[in-house]
Amino acid sequence: MAELFTPLGNNHSTPLAAAVLTDENRLIIMVVAAVALAALVVAGVLVRQVLAAGEGTDGMKKIAAAVQEGANAYLARQLRTLAVFAVAVFFLLLLLPADDWNQRAGRSVFFLIGAVFSAATGYIGMWLAVRSNVRVAAAAREATPREGEPEKDLTAVSHKAMKIAFRTGGVVGMFTVGLGLLGASCVVLVYAADAPKVLEGFGLGAALIAMFMRVGGGIFTKAADVGADLVGKVEKGIPEDDARNPATIADNVGDNVGDCAGMAADLFESYAVTLVAALILGKAAFGDAGLAFPLIVPAIGVVTAMIGIFAVAPRRNDRSGMSAINRGFFVSAVISLVLVGVAVLAYLPSSYADLEGVTDVAIQTRGGDPRVLALVAVAIGIVLAALIQQLTGYFTETGRRPVRDIVKTSLTGPATVILAGIAVGLESAVYTALLIGLGVYGAFLLGGASIMLALFAVALAGTGLLTTVGVIVAMDTFGPVSDNAQGIAEMSGDVDGAGAQVLTDLDAVGNTTKAITKGIAIATAVLAAAALFGSYRDAITTAAADVGEKVGDGGPLNLVMDISQPNNLVGLIAGAAVVFLFSGLAISAVSRSAGAVVHEVRRQFREHPGIMDYTEKPEYGRVVDICTRDALRELATPGLLAVLAPVAIGFTLGVGPLGAFLAGAIGTGTLMAVFLANSGGAWDNAKKLVEDGHLGGKGSEAHEATVIGDTVGDPFKDTAGPAINPLLKVMNLVALLIAPAVVGFGYGENESLAVRVLIAGSAFAVIIGSVYISKRRGIAVDGDDGGEGGGGVKRSAEPGDPAVVS
Repeated sequence: MAELFTPLGNNHSTPLAAAVLTDENRLIIMVVAAVALAALVVAGVLVRQVLAAGEGTDGMKKIAAAVQEGANAYLARQLRTLAVFAVAVFFLLLLLPADDWNQRAGRSVFFLIGAVFSAATGYIGMWLAVRSNVRVAAAAREATPREGEPEKDLTAVSHKAMKIAFRTGGVVGMFTVGLGLLGASCVVLVYAADAPKVLEGFGLGAALIAMFMRVGGGIFTKAADVGADLVGKVEKGIPEDDARNPATIADNVGDNVGDCAGMAADLFESYAVTLVAALILGKAAFGDAGLAFPLIVPAIGVVTAMIGIFAVAPRRNDRSGMSAINRGFFVSAVISLVLVGVAVLAYLPSSYADLEGVTDVAIQTRGGDPRVLALVAVAIGIVLAALIQQLTGYFTETGRRPVRDIVKTSLTGPATVILAGIAVGLESAVYTALLIGLGVYGAFLLGGASIMLALFAVALAGTGLLTTVGVIVAMDTFGPVSDNAQGIAEMSGDVDGAGAQVLTDLDAVGNTTKAITKGIAIATAVLAAAALFGSYRDAITTAAADVGEKVGDGGPLNLVMDISQPNNLVGLIAGAAVVFLFSGLAISAVSRSAGAVVHEVRRQFREHPGIMDYTEKPEYGRVVDICTRDALRELATPGLLAVLAPVAIGFTLGVGPLGAFLAGAIGTGTLMAVFLANSGGAWDNAKKLVEDGHLGGKGSEAHEATVIGDTVGDPFKDTAGPAINPLLKVMNLVALLIAPAVVGFGYGENESLAVRVLIAGSAFAVIIGSVYISKRRGIAVDGDDGGEGGGGVKRSAEPGDPAVVS
């Protein structure tokens, strides 16, 4: 029977704490921290370059200001809400076991620092994006010559607009890697060998805030987008970003709070959590060197990210904007691999016996060269990122067969479009999951007989993938900036002809880059989660020793994952089920909120018919308020599920089933996240192809079919799919943090069935109650809040209600 955890020998029963932070390593980490600060300086330079570009006409500036105001208002309200939650978790972490109060305090303090850094990365991404979008639109406007002007060089104009959009993303990328590396370096400098324990708090803070920002922002952006498309495009037959659509400002606000702020925070926490896993395992596997080497690799990535961002300079012979972006990505990846090779040869010893601070006899006596393990593991991560980038591009780019096949199905209606998109997502998920699985297994094999070395190799593969994160974040932010630029251009009416086509082409490239970043983000989640299994295993081992119990070899804390044991099978199924429930809750939240937007937009068109002939102005603010209210209300249930599900399973079934729970969540989450992201991306670009003139163009039956497909795909690719990434890491970190308490209250002198029942029962009660309340919500109509039993509720739409079907 396949085993996830193998029994541990006696040499693993004591904490591997011999590693120390040597003076040489302290100096290296100071250099790493300086590199992190340099990334923030480069970000500042890029900000100046972006803001130096022109902002276009007064009409464009006015629309951009409305988007900025809405995005700032939403994010400020969201962060105030999350601050209360963060303070509560700060005190809860103080209650969890640790070696001493210094570790407990540090874990809680750096939880808040991780949360602040994650929120800051998201906010900065949004702040610049809402200022960059109008500048990209203004740059594209130059493609259309004004009266009396000569024809413009379209290639040069397109390249200028693209450079502004990509360098906006470069700012976010530099903040992501800079703050992530700075935070981890500071923890290691302050806490030395105790740093891995404190970093658990740092990673949890980053992951929790990212998950809430990803879910909340995703609900906001897709509620507005779906509502705008269904009424504006399908019912009224007006363009996507027509100024007459009351939901269009909310749609543009959503791009920024969801795709920019949410995804920036998400990729930051991917960066932070991967470093956490690498440092925890590095200390045990490589001793003293393990406290520094996992930081050296991403520091190299910071330098190569700078090179990669500036290398994205479009050329005249490029097939599309993706050619320039791919060039920057691969330049960064290749240079990273070369520099990592140099660092490995210069820093690591040539034999395992020469690794200082290692207490594991199996590692000390192992033959071979640790430099080979380190270099190959990092290379696996870099190659994995490149392969996922190409694979995702194949399934989502407008010029590739999968998207063109979806377009062909639009001739037979929206049902076949939806079926084709689902098929693309399902198939692509298999190939991406196999790639990630092969990457994990390839790294794992490098460890040979040593499970600790094998898991550290997996973590190093994660750090290798991190070397590309700076460029990956830039690619991600490029997407919503391009989308917003097109929206501002269309709403203002000041960009037409060749300029409008430039923006359409950039938007199509942006859809692909967003899908690619989501694929790579889930790869980082799997690598980090697999590496955290090693940390979970070590935490259980240490906790077992504290209570005088033995792990493995038939003992009561046996971690052998034999699925013929019902408790392990239940844990596995529960982990898979949580991913489905989480995704369902997120998509249902978008459905309810989008329904409220649809009712509001219909009401405005019905009560203000002058909107269609421009004699009346839409009430944009009402739709922004609906999306803000619903997003903040709906994000609580998925968040509570992510935090409390591991608590409920762990204290009910024990540490073995909790490990099975994590395995089930990782396996299902990998497939689900890629399926949702790629289906949505393919549907979106299929719509773009039709709008570009294929099969009848805008207003045709094919267009209507692909718009409906895109509407289905919106919550797939921008809400549920990307939120699974932080979900996996939140659950892994919660399991890691509660593992000592699960063992402590289950065995030894502190054993208490009553305490376990109380904790597990409370967790289950909160989850069930929260899901029940969420499912009882209706669609808010005529200013209702859609709740049940809340104050000020007039009525909720139910099936058959005239307000629903009219």
